[in-house]
Amino acid sequence: MKLKDKVAVITGGNSGIGLAAAKEFADNGARVAIFGRDRPTLDRARKSLGPDALAVAGDVRNLRDLDDLFAKVGERYGKIDVLVASAGIAKFGPAATLSEDVFDELCDINLKGTFFTVQKAIPALRDGASVILLGTAGADHGRMGTSVYAATKVAVRSLARAFSLELLPRRIRVNVLSPGMTDTPIIARGGGMPGVTPEAIAQMITQTIPLKRRATPEEIAKAMLFLASDDSGYMLASELVADGGLTQLVT
Repeated sequence: MKLKDKVAVITGGNSGIGLAAAKEFADNGARVAIFGRDRPTLDRARKSLGPDALAVAGDVRNLRDLDDLFAKVGERYGKIDVLVASAGIAKFGPAATLSEDVFDELCDINLKGTFFTVQKAIPALRDGASVILLGTAGADHGRMGTSVYAATKVAVRSLARAFSLELLPRRIRVNVLSPGMTDTPIIARGGGMPGVTPEAIAQMITQTIPLKRRATPEEIAKAMLFLASDDSGYMLASELVADGGLTQLVT
């Protein structure tokens, strides 16, 4: 029960890594609020988390939606002990043909959404809280079709450093969790490479992973629990990479 009686808020908590983290946190005693755009999946996720869970519909690109999220969390639970900014998308395409719409969508959700999630949460965070931003192990190497996606995740890594310094007087720790290829619905929604399906792209990447498999959302959630709990109390402005050896080994 590493998070007993703590309040955790997770954006993108209705599916994938975000939902797995919400379940892990709830299993460890946390009171959990999840935030996402799709009401049907939010409702199903809330039921799986137990009667005390809170599900708020909204878009991280919309600042009023974020205000609504933190107002409702404050009314239900009070101050926040753990904030996970995991809402994000992954879309790919050659730099020569990537559309402005895809560029804007990646930047708006992955970068703007992350920044304003933290900004809007600051007054609601308890002193000594843990903030976790979702990066990606894929940002460490140049890969075909990933230019803008990877750039948004590198920017998230930079945000963690700046946030950590600004929030240091309140002992609020900001760290990044960077998973490798993980089996989540985001794979099927990737797209963007002409003549190549999202699953085919995922298969190609999987073959480059030393462990020769993708992570499960539950495995990444275990790493998330470490960053959320006091076990990581000496980690600040750091990055925890869980990628099956992808960025460290050449096989």
